[in-house]
Amino acid sequence: MKKFKFTVNGKEYEVEVKNYEGENAEVIVDGTQYNVKVQREEEEVPTFVAPKRQAPKPAAAPKQEAAPATSTPADGYKSLAPLPGTVMQIYVNVGDVVKRGDKLMMYEAMKMENNFLAEVDGTIKEIKVRVGDNILQGAVLFVIG
Repeated sequence: MKKFKFTVNGKEYEVEVKNYEGENAEVIVDGTQYNVKVQREEEEVPTFVAPKRQAPKPAAAPKQEAAPATSTPADGYKSLAPLPGTVMQIYVNVGDVVKRGDKLMMYEAMKMENNFLAEVDGTIKEIKVRVGDNILQGAVLFVIG
């Protein structure tokens, strides 16, 4: 099946794995066959926690005309990735004016192609990803001002 070379206490051993099933393996070490139990070290997988979106602050009683419901913060609205995936295509450029629901990009997530739509009206201030980038859930993709 597969051959390996191991050095233990300065001595080199040739090991051939003949059969490997579950946690049991048949190996040949320097011509002698052994049945061994394989113990795997558990890898700690880092988990990503998406940043919480802040709830909109209640509006104070306006003295003048209120801003439209699609207004954005002064530093821009940050569009966050809903799922981890891979960027396949970007449909907008910095400076493009977009309306809520416009297609900004297409990405692959869970073996499906998904369209990412603008959540607010505005102008694309920043594009934080490129085609081919792997993105994590909660990552900032676009800033819309």
